[in-house]
Amino acid sequence: MQKDKILVIGASGQIGVELTLALRKIYGNNNVVASDLREQNPLLEGTGPYVSLDVMNKEMLHVQVIRQNITQIYLLAAILSATGEKNPGLAWHLNMQGLLNVLDIAKEEKLHKVYWPSSIAVFGPTSPKQNCPQQTIIEPITVYGISKYAGEFWCNYYFQRFGVDVRSLRYPGLISYKSAPGGGTTDYAVEIFHDALEDKKYECFLREDTYLPMMYMPDAIRATIELMEAPAEKIKVRTSYNVSGMSFSPKEIGEEIKQHIPGFSISYKPDYRQAIADSWPQSIDDSVARKDWGWKEEFDLAAMTKDMFDNLGKTKG
Repeated sequence: MQKDKILVIGASGQIGVELTLALRKIYGNNNVVASDLREQNPLLEGTGPYVSLDVMNKEMLHVQVIRQNITQIYLLAAILSATGEKNPGLAWHLNMQGLLNVLDIAKEEKLHKVYWPSSIAVFGPTSPKQNCPQQTIIEPITVYGISKYAGEFWCNYYFQRFGVDVRSLRYPGLISYKSAPGGGTTDYAVEIFHDALEDKKYECFLREDTYLPMMYMPDAIRATIELMEAPAEKIKVRTSYNVSGMSFSPKEIGEEIKQHIPGFSISYKPDYRQAIADSWPQSIDDSVARKDWGWKEEFDLAAMTKDMFDNLGKTKG
């Protein structure tokens, strides 16, 4: 049987770097082709093949899929929530057309699997705030959320109509020590660690009581790979699965950081991102993912905070 050959589009981004490295450990370095419009992330250099690729150029993408004998695509290229609000037309065009290009090629070349991430941004002010369920009222108010929700239905359509095995997760806010955040509303939860180490203080762009669903990057990478490796018959949701790791507020993460950096202080200066955060659920019900393919998080707030500081080279006890 032919070994799977994977193409990661958007490999230099926040998720892409760590997902590419994790996939290379499983499938072998040469069987995972990293690609991005940007320069290769330094963490990827020397670990496997890299091609410069624009997901909006369908012909170029198609040529690479054939040339590299690709059987799986992970499409991570996207414009995120906060950045998208500055240029809604571009965000919609990139997020939608990129997905449609990949789905079309997957159909034509009969690829084994496609992965495409959705987001909690699909939820809106009318969605339940607590334990937001898999199926509920979904009325997003950001162009990012609108594009993700539309994308979920395109994924479902290509599965139902053409049999494309496309799988998806609705990521919450993602926290990582390896790669920089990509312009999302939950970015404060990454920035706060760096500022705590450098300045012992942080000015947060959200209110202190803003609870949001979050996930530590190792859990997000594991969830992605577990979803993709699950037998097809276990995947009952072909739009996108709710997944979650934890929920906390800026005040709560600030208190947790003080356990490691006693002199740390946090102040608050909410900006336009507050309205985006207020439109999202405060916690997510991911029981369907747990039931269908056995999802379970490993990190809570305390474990994540300790691991972040351990890996960011904490010098103060």
